[in-house]
Amino acid sequence: MSGKGILAWQIERESPGLLHDQVAALIRRAIADGEKSVGDRIPQAKDLAAVLDVNTNTVLRAFRLLRDEGLLQFRRGREIVVSGTIEQSEVITKVRDLVEFAHHRGYRDDEIVALIVGPESGER
Repeated sequence: MSGKGILAWQIERESPGLLHDQVAALIRRAIADGEKSVGDRIPQAKDLAAVLDVNTNTVLRAFRLLRDEGLLQFRRGREIVVSGTIEQSEVITKVRDLVEFAHHRGYRDDEIVALIVGPESGER
């Protein structure tokens, strides 16, 4: 994908992966490869959907997923920009997984924060 641009992006319809996950993966890879950097615009959902030959809602679902991962930001006027790096996204994802894991086991948010910060936090 690197160097070829968005027109080279393709969805593998035979793949068992969900289409919106594939779209999100293509955007993640563009960010990881340096094709898209923080502050760069992402094409509008309808335009990207046309290139990938998928439904606009599929692209919007991928955008929301990437927003939740900290990679994309929605701005006024339907502008979508890269707002984070893959490394930042991985940290956000792991923290969310940890919080979900802890909630499932009965921990409250304040208890999770105390575990993360630890008793040494007053010494920092």
